[in-house]
Amino acid sequence: MGDGERGHAVREWLRGIDVFAGPLPEFEPERAPADPVRLFLSWLSDAVADGLRDPHAMTLSTVDEDGDPDARTLVLKGVDASGWQFAGHAFSPKGHQLAVHPRGALTFYWPEHGRQVRLRGPVAPGTAGASAADFLGRSATARAESLLARQSQYLADAAERDQALEKSLTLVEREPSLVDSAWTLYTLAPTEVEFWQAARSRVHTRLRYERTGADWQRFQLWP
Repeated sequence: MGDGERGHAVREWLRGIDVFAGPLPEFEPERAPADPVRLFLSWLSDAVADGLRDPHAMTLSTVDEDGDPDARTLVLKGVDASGWQFAGHAFSPKGHQLAVHPRGALTFYWPEHGRQVRLRGPVAPGTAGASAADFLGRSATARAESLLARQSQYLADAAERDQALEKSLTLVEREPSLVDSAWTLYTLAPTEVEFWQAARSRVHTRLRYERTGADWQRFQLWP
């Protein structure tokens, strides 16, 4: 099979994968609350109640120093009137990127419900106290990894990694209140939030909230 035939076969295979099999929940934008936080928490609660896996997982998108996009999946740490919270190491790639370009986008996707939520806006680091509390709430192994400050660096020897992690874990167990000062709790304060509800007909329903000062305006969008 040549490259052209193989490419065609892959496209046909992908086209044949079923999506939005349902049953899908109803979404009536006219009845949506004035605050996107309330609607988001409602959708998240639906995902949790229906047993969807990792319902609080989200994709954080940033840009690097050259303006190239980057993305990774994290877990949501909190959401309130100030914005959506996530955490990371200040010396990690995302930490460096946010220091240079302090803006980002978050994407939540619950495929069983055919729902997406997309947010974008400025990102700001939290207080040292809030970041420390988040760090101490992590598992001992996660704290030990963070203290190594080696995330995303090239790994030449797995044995070296294991030895370093074991040494760091011993330190954490000896000093359980030890905090990595570079661990940061970030908040993305969205300027816009879009809720996307899939339909088998492909006439999807989209509702965008746009911030105007302290208030939000709502707009329905074409599919």
